[in-house]
Amino acid sequence: MASPSPTPGQTNLGVAPNVGGLLCYVPCCIGLIFSIVAAIVEKQSRFVRFHAFQSLLLHAAVFVVGLGFGFLSVGLAFMNVGMLNLLLLPIRLLLGLGVLALLIILMIKANSGEEFSLPVIGEMARKWA
Repeated sequence: MASPSPTPGQTNLGVAPNVGGLLCYVPCCIGLIFSIVAAIVEKQSRFVRFHAFQSLLLHAAVFVVGLGFGFLSVGLAFMNVGMLNLLLLPIRLLLGLGVLALLIILMIKANSGEEFSLPVIGEMARKWA
């Protein structure tokens, strides 16, 4: 008995493609974990794979920037200019809020079925999807 052919709206994950794309951008590690699972498991929906790879690349970029700020903060503390760390705090806060706003925008775009592409990351994700 042959298995039914997948319809264009199906995914291997059992969710609609727009919901799968939205879940890739959910903050607080849920989106990161879902993106890893989607990148490995998803074979039917190029839409979900695109959003999974774009989310992974975005999370990697945020991690690298956060790591850079951490090293800068430790370096400033060792140089005994900890007062400059107080200047870094609002910058880190604004960057964090900016990333949160970007994730919300990407969630809205993915839920509406749009393949919204970020400038550098989006082209890389499109090639990998």
